[in-house]
Amino acid sequence: LTSIGSRMGASERAFVLAISAGSVLAYALVLAHRRRRSCRPSGRALASGGISCRFANAVTAVRGKLTQKANEYKQLIAKGQGGHLPFAKVVECNIGNPQALGQKPLTFVRQVLALMDYPELLDRPEAAALFPADVLVRARTLLENLPGGLGAYSESAGALYVREAAARFITERDGHPTSCSEIFLTDGASEAVKIALQLAIRDENDAILVPIPQYPLYSGSINLFGGSLVGYYLDEQQNWALSAKEVQRALEAARKAGKCVRALVVINPGNPTGNTLSLEDQVEIARLCAREHIVLLADEVYQANLYCQEKPFISFKKVVCDLGEEVTELELFSFHSVSKGFLGECGRRGGYVECHNIPAEAKGAMYKLIALGLCANVTGQVTMELMLNPPKPGDASFATFAAERDRLLASLQRRSQLCCDAFNCMEGISCSRAEGALYLFPNIRLPASALVAAAKLSVAADAFYAEKLLDNTGICIVPGSGFQQRPGTHHLRFAFLPAEADIAHVLGLMKAFHARFMLEFQ
Repeated sequence: LTSIGSRMGASERAFVLAISAGSVLAYALVLAHRRRRSCRPSGRALASGGISCRFANAVTAVRGKLTQKANEYKQLIAKGQGGHLPFAKVVECNIGNPQALGQKPLTFVRQVLALMDYPELLDRPEAAALFPADVLVRARTLLENLPGGLGAYSESAGALYVREAAARFITERDGHPTSCSEIFLTDGASEAVKIALQLAIRDENDAILVPIPQYPLYSGSINLFGGSLVGYYLDEQQNWALSAKEVQRALEAARKAGKCVRALVVINPGNPTGNTLSLEDQVEIARLCAREHIVLLADEVYQANLYCQEKPFISFKKVVCDLGEEVTELELFSFHSVSKGFLGECGRRGGYVECHNIPAEAKGAMYKLIALGLCANVTGQVTMELMLNPPKPGDASFATFAAERDRLLASLQRRSQLCCDAFNCMEGISCSRAEGALYLFPNIRLPASALVAAAKLSVAADAFYAEKLLDNTGICIVPGSGFQQRPGTHHLRFAFLPAEADIAHVLGLMKAFHARFMLEFQ
C-alpha cells in the first residue's frame, strides 16, 4: 500500500484509508471537512492568488507596460514636472487611435451627433443656418426611429433601424442579400469578437487558429475563455501573405496534439502587418474552413483603409456567397467598426457582427450574452449608421464629406509610404509597405550585445529597444513580441498616425535614436 499510495492523489489515499478502516463514512467526513475548509478564504478573497489564473495571460501589448510608462510621462509633463525628460511630449504610435493624434472628426458625423445629443436644437430658428438640410433630416429620422434618443436602451441586438442600415450596406457592398436578423450591434468590434470566441471555446482542448503576428485581442481573449491558441505564420517575405498550406500545417499539428480546432481568425486588412489578402488566398481559406468544419472569424475593421489599387478589399461574405454550394456548410462571423477607416471614432465604441450561416442556437446564445449587458451603447450605434449610410451625391453635406474623406485617406497613404521609406533607410531594419490598415511592422535585426543586455533584464529584445526609444524620445511603439512572431525575429509595430505636419519630425527623432542605439550596442 505504501508504494501504491505514493502514486495516488490526496483524495485517493483518503479513500484507501477509509476503506481499510472499514468506514466509507470516514471518507465522506474527510471530504466534507476539506470542502468546508476550501470554501472559506483564509484572508481577503481577492488578494494574491484569489483571482482566476486566466487573467495572468489575458494581456494586450498595445495597452501594456510601455503604454503605462508613457502615460506616467504624460502626467509628469502635464504637471510641469517633466523638465528632466529628454523630450517635451509623448507621441503615441502604439495604437490605432487617430483622433488622439490630431485627426479631425468628420463634420457630418459630429453635426448629426450634436443634434442627437441635444434635440432641442432642431426646433431653434437658427438651426437651418447652423446645419445643412440633410443633417437636420438625418437627425430627425434617427430620433423618430430610436425611441428615447441616445439616453434610452435600444433592443439588445441593437436598434432595428441601424441593423437595417447595416444589412443594406452589406448587401450593396457584396451583391448578396443579408437580413437585419443576422446582425448584432456591439460596443466596438472587439466585443463581438469576444462573444464569437466564447461561443467557439468549450474547454482547454478547443483551439482557435490565429495569424502570427496577431492582434492581442485574440490571444488575451482565448486565454481568458480557457481555450488554446494555435498560430499559423504569415509570410513576411511575401508582404505578410496568408497561405492555406501553412494554415493546413498548423491545423494538422494541433489535431495531432489532441486539440479540437474550432475556429480560424483572419484579419483583413492586417493588424499589425498592414497586408491585404488576395482573392485567391481568401477562396482557399473559405474552402479549407468548409472542408474541415471550422468556423471562420473575419476581422474586417480596416476595410476602408486601402493603399494598393491592385489589391482591393473583398469581404469574406462575398467570397463565400460567390463560391455557392461548394461552401454551404461554412459558418462565418464578419466584424466591422467605427473606430478605423476614415471615421476614427474609437471612443464611440460602435461595432457590428454579421452572422452568416450561424445556427439559430448559437445566435440565441449571442443574444443572451449581449442582453446580460442590456444593449450596446446607443451613441456608438448611431455612429455606425452614419458610417454605413454617409451623404450621397446631391445631398447638402456630400461635398464636404467627400473632400474630408479623400483628403484623410490620401494623407494616410502618404504617411505610410514616408514611414516605410524611413525605416528601410535605417541600419538593420527592413519594412514591407502597408497595403491597408494603419500600421507598419518593420523587422529589426538587433546587435548581439543588445540581445545579451535584454536577456539580462529578462525582457524580449524588441521590448528592450522600444522602451529605450520611449525613454529617449517620448515615442511610444509596440514591440513585435507583443503580437507574437517567428522565433529568432524581432519587429516593431508603428501606427503612422501622427499628423502629416509632424511625421517628419517624429521620424527624425527615431532615426537619430536608432543610430545612437546601434552605435552603443555595436
